[in-house]
Amino acid sequence: MTKRREIGFTLIRGFLAILIALLVATLLIFISAEGDGIGEKMEAAGEALKQLLIGPLFRMGKNGTSFELKRLADVFAAMIPTIFTGLSVCVMFSANQFNLGSEGGSMLGAFVAGMIAVYVPMAAGIHPVVAVLAAGVAVAVVMLIPAVLKAKMGVSEMVNSLMLNYIIMYIIKYLMSTHLADKSKGQIQSFPFMETAKIGPIVDNSVFTGAKLTWGFVVALIAVVIVAVFMYRTRWGYSIRMIGINQSFSMYSGMKVGAVVVLSQVLGGFLAGVGGGIEMLGRYPTFSWSALPGYGWTGITIAILAGNNPLYVPLAAFFMAYLSKGCDLMATYAGVPAQLIDIIQGVIFLFFAAEQFMARYRQKLVVKTAQEELQRKNAQSLEEGGAVNV
Repeated sequence: MTKRREIGFTLIRGFLAILIALLVATLLIFISAEGDGIGEKMEAAGEALKQLLIGPLFRMGKNGTSFELKRLADVFAAMIPTIFTGLSVCVMFSANQFNLGSEGGSMLGAFVAGMIAVYVPMAAGIHPVVAVLAAGVAVAVVMLIPAVLKAKMGVSEMVNSLMLNYIIMYIIKYLMSTHLADKSKGQIQSFPFMETAKIGPIVDNSVFTGAKLTWGFVVALIAVVIVAVFMYRTRWGYSIRMIGINQSFSMYSGMKVGAVVVLSQVLGGFLAGVGGGIEMLGRYPTFSWSALPGYGWTGITIAILAGNNPLYVPLAAFFMAYLSKGCDLMATYAGVPAQLIDIIQGVIFLFFAAEQFMARYRQKLVVKTAQEELQRKNAQSLEEGGAVNV
């Protein structure tokens, strides 16, 4: 199949998966909508759908619908950590390593960056950079556990990383509740971050400051470009993708499979840690997370939507942030549970993971391409034969 048709098929398949997910969401909205009769439920479901599909960018009121920059900034701000976890999953999944540790990696990165922001004084400008890089390195080191176990002993990285998420969470909860919490507060949280460690807004005005749209968004976009160049323009990136396509062939062709398996998971951990650190220093005044943030799970959906292509991660992250904002608005104004976003993610994941979804259509495209190629070669042979006869 030609590259053009391959891209077209991927886009159509993704669009249909998203459409089915939204149809399922619509049905669930109708079921959960308030009202005694079908007419009232339809009206309530329509209002909820407006909040889901239009509300993330437009304010709807008695005076009509108007675009609101603050809401767009909210969506962009929500993209920051999920761009990093999406990139993290892209790298690991490209090597066929189903490491799920970006969830715990985000939390650990946020914790490490937060503690450096509290206890290690530095100059402004340097402080957040050091804290975020330290967060990435800390998670990269932790990701060595499932990576080395997979490379040396063949242990499932999926099971290891999944359990590692909860080990990270409970260790952080223990440290916070026993040693690092500010006991003068009514909840478990760290001491306030130093001002030198905080990541400021892109523009210092009420819109961007209120939305917490920080320079982390710019860093995330730069990371997208760097990871894309690494994956498609370097020898190591080629090795990661080749091992993901056919590990046995890569091994017999002389590639260091074990080293690349470790590299993909360590690099994925670094990206997740950096995302967690940027999110913590840009959005929060103290560290107060008591549970996994959910960014890693969303990152898996983003990587699937992006087809493991780093350049498509921002678009997929925007889509998920948009839906999340819409679900929050539905919960506020229409009484629909905000957890609907989890159902939408699950349906999208289900149809993308199902290999047989649109497999017949793909087979038709492959056959059509082969027939066209055969016809082209036959026509070329006839032309060459005619030229010889002349």
